[in-house]
Amino acid sequence: MDTPLVDFARAYAGSGGVRLHMPGHKGRPFLGPEALDLTEIPGADVLYHEEGILARSEENAARLFGSALTLYSAEGSSLCVKAMLFLALQHARLTGKRPLIAAGRNAHRSFLAGAGLLGLDLCWLWGEPGEFPLSCTVEPAALERVLAEEKPAAVYLTSPDYLGKRAALPALAALCRAHGALLLVDNAHGAYLKFLAPSLHPLDLGADVCCDSAHKTLPVLTGGAYLHLSEACPAALRPPARQAMRLFAGTSPSYLVLESLDLCNALLAGEYPARIRAAAARLDALKATLAAAGWTLAGDEPLKLTLRLKGRGYTGAALAAALAEDGVVCEFADDGHLVLMFSAENGEADFARTERALLKLPPRAPIPEEAAPPFRPERVLPPREALLAPFETLPTERCLGRVLAAPTVSCPPAVPILVCGERIDETALALLRRYGQESCDVIMEEDSL
Repeated sequence: MDTPLVDFARAYAGSGGVRLHMPGHKGRPFLGPEALDLTEIPGADVLYHEEGILARSEENAARLFGSALTLYSAEGSSLCVKAMLFLALQHARLTGKRPLIAAGRNAHRSFLAGAGLLGLDLCWLWGEPGEFPLSCTVEPAALERVLAEEKPAAVYLTSPDYLGKRAALPALAALCRAHGALLLVDNAHGAYLKFLAPSLHPLDLGADVCCDSAHKTLPVLTGGAYLHLSEACPAALRPPARQAMRLFAGTSPSYLVLESLDLCNALLAGEYPARIRAAAARLDALKATLAAAGWTLAGDEPLKLTLRLKGRGYTGAALAAALAEDGVVCEFADDGHLVLMFSAENGEADFARTERALLKLPPRAPIPEEAAPPFRPERVLPPREALLAPFETLPTERCLGRVLAAPTVSCPPAVPILVCGERIDETALALLRRYGQESCDVIMEEDSL
């Protein structure tokens, strides 16, 4: 498979021309890759107005993923999530539906920003007790009730979630199709799922539109992502897709990021999928070894290792610190979980080192699990109204009873504990403490305006 962006950048870097255009480094090697760092000069094409090498590269990606349309993002899946919501709004208007999105409550903060800016209404899908905020298991029966009663224009799910749990997409997609709702999937952690055998990618499991953060699991620079429209997605949504990306994107995309997406196409068209499958098989073996040694695993994502820790007597912070002493750096740790992300770039030495580091840690006295209280915060204002309201920032402990203006986010995983427009009650306050949220933006009360 050809790499038109990389070929152009390399040819330009070797041309010896005088760069009287942006960027200001003029190709001089301050950090290292500047010679390949370009802007929209003649021949480089223009992102979201693609007619040349960018269009060819995106067409290559679409063939690899089996999509009707694939567009690049140099701003991560956060941009793509907002674009998906724009397409959901278009779908609502084309079909005469109410602009309502039924969404898993573990949605990324970019979802709330997009919904608020677009004026979309939200209907939350809640998972099992104790899952929130990292997971949200949406059962088909629960989704069917919401589809029948609320009649949303689209359903938005995060799969896989931050703990590596995948949704039952085929069953959920069938329900969405039966009710005329778009299925939007945030697949930020699962770009590689396409290249397993069989594919576990949302495009192959029924999603209409999805996004992948290529940089999370493929050899792509940070910020590289894809927006995919499936063959089953209504054809009327293809023309607005670039408009959707333009609406939220910056006008100076990183060509280094775009070139890395371009080069990744060539890798994925070659032997790289075999390497992905080999890494998944090696992690399966590691998971089996750890389970036999008494560790408790969570999630079913093939290249993510998630450990539930309290039964073993550890907190996430304690285990992360212990692993760091052996040079093993985790992706995420909270009170009761630790997440390790693998890719095809992790060789046998990485797996063996991780295995040794975990197996040498003895079990401790179990830490009692506290039952999670029911959490259904009161909605006072629509998200858009709250997001754009005058606000003040207060210490979290002084926010009891106040209405949230901007979503409270722990990053990672960037899943809001509370949503703009919701009231902060005692349960919410306890969650905010648990995730270290020291302050909140709350809507100004009338006597403060």
